[in-house]
Parts: sequence; structure tokens; C-alpha cells
Amino acid sequence: MRFLLNVIWLVLCGIWMAIGYAVAGVVCCILIVTIPFGIASFRIAAYALWPFGRTVIRQPTAGFWSALGNVIWVVVAGIWLALGHVVTGLLLCLTIIGIPLGVANFKMIPVALLPLGRQIVRIDEVGVVGPR
Repeated sequence: MRFLLNVIWLVLCGIWMAIGYAVAGVVCCILIVTIPFGIASFRIAAYALWPFGRTVIRQPTAGFWSALGNVIWVVVAGIWLALGHVVTGLLLCLTIIGIPLGVANFKMIPVALLPLGRQIVRIDEVGVVGPR
């Protein structure tokens, strides 16, 4: 079922979201100072391509710099990305077939809002992943 949902997601909205996040990642990497944001954008792009069967967990070892980076991210891009996921999720939930896709959009809000200090893992690995 996850595979089928991922394929539908990829065709309907995942590819466009991933391209958007990848373009943002390239721009951030070109600007040198914002390379951590670029890396986060590439991680989110991969997550946007294939979200079903994956989840976001917090890295307990993330420290002050991740928190500071997240504050900057929220002000510059995070709030707009999260708002975009909310609106898209609500629109997708208007149809029965779109409900799982809308839920996937809602699932992406935390990582779009605060990407630094988070890790995207397969659901199978959630119990295995811990502090490193």
C-alpha cells in the first residue's frame, strides 16, 4: 500500500515539491553561508519524493547552532513552506482519494518548519535510530 501511495504522490505532487526544494537547496549552496539550509533542503526534497513509510525524528544531540539556524529558517522560509503544506493538505483532503496525500502533506510540516536537528528515517528504523 505504501508503494502505491508513494507512486500516486510522486505523480500528483511529489515531483514538483522535490524540484522546488532542490532548487532552493542549490541556491542556498551557491550562497556559501547558507549551505546548512541547502543540505536541509536536499533532505526535504528526498522526503518529498517518497514520504510514505518514512518519518521525521528529532536528533537529541542537535545543539545551539541547530536551534539558531531553525529560528533563521522559520523567519526566512519555514513559515511559508509550512503554510503551503497546510493549504495543499487541506485542498487534497477535499477528495476521498486525496486524504492520504493531504495527511502526508501535514506530516511534512514539522520538517518544513524546523529542518535542522531533525532526521528523516524509515518507519521500520524508528526504534533502532538513537543518539549517535
